[in-house]
Amino acid sequence: MEIRNIAIIAHVDHGKTTLTDMLMKQCGMVEEGVTMDSNALEQERGITIYSKNTSVNYKGTKINIVDTPGHADFGSEVERVLRAIDSVLLLVDAQEGPMPQTRFVLKKSLELGLQPIVVINKIDKPAADPARVHDEILELFIELGATDKQIDFKTIYAIGRQGIAKKNLADESKDLTPLLDLVLEEVPEASKNAEGAFQAQVFNLGYDNFLGRLAIARVYGGSVKMGSQIFVKDHNGVARSTKITKLFVFEGITRKDVQEITVGDIAVIAGIPDVFIGESISLDADMPPLPSIAIDEPTISLNFLVNDSPFAGKEGKFVNARQIRERLERELEINVGLKVDFVPPEGETHEGYVVYGRGELHIAILLENMRREGYELQVSQPQVIIKMVDGEKSEPYEEVTIETPTETSGAVVEKITKRRGMMQNMREKDGIVRMIFEIPTRGLLGYRGQFVIDTKGEGILSSRVIGFRPYAGEIKKRDVGSMTSMISGKAVAFALGNLQERGVLYIGHGTEVYEGMVIGNVTKGDDLSVNPIKGKQLTNMRASGTDEAINLKPPFTLTIERGLEVMSDHEYLEITPKSVRLRDKYLTELDRVRAGRKS
Repeated sequence: MEIRNIAIIAHVDHGKTTLTDMLMKQCGMVEEGVTMDSNALEQERGITIYSKNTSVNYKGTKINIVDTPGHADFGSEVERVLRAIDSVLLLVDAQEGPMPQTRFVLKKSLELGLQPIVVINKIDKPAADPARVHDEILELFIELGATDKQIDFKTIYAIGRQGIAKKNLADESKDLTPLLDLVLEEVPEASKNAEGAFQAQVFNLGYDNFLGRLAIARVYGGSVKMGSQIFVKDHNGVARSTKITKLFVFEGITRKDVQEITVGDIAVIAGIPDVFIGESISLDADMPPLPSIAIDEPTISLNFLVNDSPFAGKEGKFVNARQIRERLERELEINVGLKVDFVPPEGETHEGYVVYGRGELHIAILLENMRREGYELQVSQPQVIIKMVDGEKSEPYEEVTIETPTETSGAVVEKITKRRGMMQNMREKDGIVRMIFEIPTRGLLGYRGQFVIDTKGEGILSSRVIGFRPYAGEIKKRDVGSMTSMISGKAVAFALGNLQERGVLYIGHGTEVYEGMVIGNVTKGDDLSVNPIKGKQLTNMRASGTDEAINLKPPFTLTIERGLEVMSDHEYLEITPKSVRLRDKYLTELDRVRAGRKS
């Protein structure tokens, strides 16, 4: 059977997963309602976190499809996938046009010499403008240094959720046949060189409770049978020998057990316990390794610590340092954008480890998965990774693209420039301003929540890491103080009614609090110790005006992401299976005063 290997790449929310789901459905590979985003977090958030493999059979040809994440924090997933396929479907929203992650994934594809097929999706949107978007995509190809052949790309117009694709806007179409036909015409056949020596390269990892670590690999030549003795080579050419215990290929969204894999296959190989991304697999110890696959380095770090708050151990099943370590070691098996230093963090009195990630969302997803599994821990404020480049102190920078209504753009520009952002471009159309900034990652940390408030929820913010640049100097981001409880007990409406005049509360009436727990922020900017359990003084006298109803505003409920954004450097975020709390590192007023004197 002929094989074609493609990946679907795009900016977040431009419709990759929906299109993949419709392709599988129309080719009869899955039932109604089955989706590629099988992870509970992916379904809740509507984003793809992990790249996934599927395949469809069309006109006697097997088309392997890799659905990739669109969010910048998971960009390292996309880069590896592009090495294993022969062409990409570049999806672009017919209204939004190319966005930051579109640029990132397209740049990587062009550098690898791939010939993209452009799919202008969501042409049924009220403000869709496919002609303008086509021109913008062409400009982007030229700007990114595409070859003449790459610039001569084929275009398909689609409505992914309805499962419709057409070559020309005026065409009639009832399914995705025009897109599938174009894939057969344009994508090179992967199943050539079947007689050559077996060679494959690992581009992703999986994990199975029974089989252990799994290598997801693209076969570039020859074939191999189950039980074969193979040689695995790292990027330095150092070989080690092992035996294949299981082989799988993808059919729809399921794995199919096979006895042999052949050239062009994207397969799962079990039996290599210490396998890593980019390693080459062959039957001959002397075969040179394939070119190595680079993985983007982390940009932020934070400490994962054993929870020691007064409420520690009440909700979690796994609470000690050994259990947290084992969980992080398991995560490292498959999460290649993550790094962990298992030496206790410097300056910390608690047991814990330093975790390095690609961004706040990358870390928040890991923490959310851990809490759902029953883990309890506390984390420190995320810090960007500062390193020396050519003898100069450097930090990661990001390109930020913002779209917001004209009337809110002033507040956005003011806040971003305060955080050392430099405007690169600005244009206005139909009351919407699109601005592009370059800003230190340090300045962007903790800004997204403020952005939602400043743009009244109508703004769109996307970013991509553009590398390390000279350190930008001090950035003052926090203009609020912390409201810390000075007592333990149950918060009451009477006290909270008075405290909400001072700032924003994170808790509501009846919430259990402890001494040192941060229950809100203070607008004035100074930290404040408060008593949230103080009830109304009861007397047998009645006075007019003292019995008004207390109107409590809804609290600003802390999630993991919100907590990572609003916390200050002298606080921990306490994460348990049922709660997310903010607390001071020093629980008593006396300890805080002593720590202040020391610093």
